[in-house]
Amino acid sequence: MSQILVTGGTGYIGSHTVVELIKAGYEVVIVDNLSNSKLEVLNRIEAIVGVRPKFYQISVQDKEAMRKVFEENDISCIIHFAGLKSVGESVLYPVKYYSNNLGSSITLLELMDEYHVHNIVFSSSATVYGTPTRMPIVETDPIGNCTSPYGNTKFQIECILMDFAKSHKDANVAILRYFNPIGAHESGTMGEYPTGIPNNLMPYITQVAVGTLECLTVFGGDYPTPDGTCIRDYIHVVDLAIGHVYAVHKLESNPGLVIYNLGTGKGTSVLELVNAFQDANNMKINYRIGDRRPGDVVENYANCDKAYKEMGWKATRTIYDACKDSWNWQKKNPHGYEE
Repeated sequence: MSQILVTGGTGYIGSHTVVELIKAGYEVVIVDNLSNSKLEVLNRIEAIVGVRPKFYQISVQDKEAMRKVFEENDISCIIHFAGLKSVGESVLYPVKYYSNNLGSSITLLELMDEYHVHNIVFSSSATVYGTPTRMPIVETDPIGNCTSPYGNTKFQIECILMDFAKSHKDANVAILRYFNPIGAHESGTMGEYPTGIPNNLMPYITQVAVGTLECLTVFGGDYPTPDGTCIRDYIHVVDLAIGHVYAVHKLESNPGLVIYNLGTGKGTSVLELVNAFQDANNMKINYRIGDRRPGDVVENYANCDKAYKEMGWKATRTIYDACKDSWNWQKKNPHGYEE
């Protein structure tokens, strides 16, 4: 049976996607260097679906080690999650981000050529749109002029993939531009628990709720929005994971190059999300308004009609669902994936 290679498959989005792929009947091979995830995730995947995916602890940039993965498995499709992902950190360490994110992607494409793998799904980001000129964002809106090195790496990898698709008539490439993933598996078995201080809003909220962190800092309260805080499109991670299964199905129909926004189509401000979490879980979150954060745009939310029209996919879970699932995960796992 052919397999799907998932790079970064023990990470937050990757692990939820592995669960949905296995539920959809696919055999999965994971490559992850565990730089921002734990081996325990494999036990959690197995607990949910009853299958333990094959796992290689290697860096995608290590071409020789990756050759072994391709030689030992019959890979028909790659889902490429592996990469550094903090907007703020990328501003401080741009070379690290360019080296890692572009390097791993180029290595994968070279190996696709070498081993005649034709299908790849790329984990891109709404950051490729830079500072948007209108809302909601559609896939044909301009990309580039990103506000962070992280966004630039996603934009540049998209360019590489577009050129790859043009030069390889048998290649099928799906570029998925995520908006803001939140939530956790409804069982409370898997969720987001980043290494160190969280860069993303929801795990910061849940760590304040559980008492690990004292206070949430909201970056900026003077934006030109109804409550002064940034607006984002928060999508439940399980909806996002299911979007990848739909993308794999789409590639199996040989479409060439396809690009989709994956979001809810609705903007939610930072304070609206904090209030939704408080309401959903009947608790108060200690927060303060701080300075704006470098690289943040005022608002960012998606038009996702294309994904529905061409793949039949749309988000079905609410902000309220995501808040309840995030807290369920955090309270059951106050220290994340302890091994």
